[in-house]
Amino acid sequence: MTDRPIALDEYPVHQVPLSMRYVATGDRNAYDRCIFHVLDHSGRALLVAGLGVYPNTGVIDAYATLRLGDRLHAVRASDALTDDRLALTVGPLTITVDRPLERLRLHCAADPADPGGLSCDLVWHAAFPAVWEPHHTQYRGGRLVLEGRRFVQAGTCTGIIHAGGERLTVTAGEWTGTRDRSWGVRPMPGEDGGRAAEEARPEGFHWIWCPVRFDDRFVMVVVQEDADGHRTLNEALLVRNGTHDVQLGWPHADITYRPGTRHPERAVLHLTDPSRKPLELAAEILTSSPLAVGAGYPPADDWQHGTWRGRGWTDRRTYDLADPAARPRAAYGVTDHAARFTLDGRTGYGIFEHGSSGRHDPSGFTGYADVAPARSETPVSPEGRS
Repeated sequence: MTDRPIALDEYPVHQVPLSMRYVATGDRNAYDRCIFHVLDHSGRALLVAGLGVYPNTGVIDAYATLRLGDRLHAVRASDALTDDRLALTVGPLTITVDRPLERLRLHCAADPADPGGLSCDLVWHAAFPAVWEPHHTQYRGGRLVLEGRRFVQAGTCTGIIHAGGERLTVTAGEWTGTRDRSWGVRPMPGEDGGRAAEEARPEGFHWIWCPVRFDDRFVMVVVQEDADGHRTLNEALLVRNGTHDVQLGWPHADITYRPGTRHPERAVLHLTDPSRKPLELAAEILTSSPLAVGAGYPPADDWQHGTWRGRGWTDRRTYDLADPAARPRAAYGVTDHAARFTLDGRTGYGIFEHGSSGRHDPSGFTGYADVAPARSETPVSPEGRS
């Protein structure tokens, strides 16, 4: 490859003395990607879509999945990364930034060979300013394996989705859209982690990521805990247009799991406003989409982000989610749950993203095989609350 300037080098956006073709780290796990959630307020449909760039492995890839009933329709595409970093397109999937932080377009072209497959043409409109999440780091055996920065935003969507022979009209009053952008270093498959990976295996992982849109406010909660309940990531924010963001204390969660699983059916996030008034953000799960099925997140066994599939790779398939036992690996990954939320008399909609695997002492989970007890109606709390 000839080492010449690229188009982005014309602009005063450089952070290090390198061409914008390069990132500041030589870590193969460098990444830069986004995710969108588009959910129907009735719980009938949940679209998850994203695009990622992996500059040190030379890969760009994207995906879109739609949960509709018990079917998950998926489109995935991967290709060689080029120097045109403004072209956010891979195969049939394209993201267009019309106005940064305000309006974006999501497009998934139909497959001429399968007119009933997944396609969409959507416009995403921001309803609130984008906000930062805390700087995210994670170590294993003394090695920094994850360092990322992420902003998150809530809005509305309009447009059309086709799947399974159905046409879904997406309207601002009946659908909600959330999104995030993150970049940094994040583990990808295919690397020999050496002794650190072998002898410092994580005993457990507990995660809640929760962007919620109300008519007049946006609430963002993120929590990550280790097996013993030590919190490594924590934030709770209330965002309103034209005002300062308000921190909502140290969030605690009561989660009621479906008996025999770690699948949440409902949850309450206990927050606190600056006057120390307790607030309860309650979530009722409407429908769910496991990110290890179709969307390429670990521990997916058919495709994961950043993996080289050759030039011009596209894959379309439909998964049957009626039998969870058919995809047992999905239970060990993160699942995006479309949810209806209530807060201080208001009703809103958003995502209750949750993953709990391995030991988690505050929840009472003792290992990877442990699940919520059958016929238990007692909420399981990651912070020891019940």
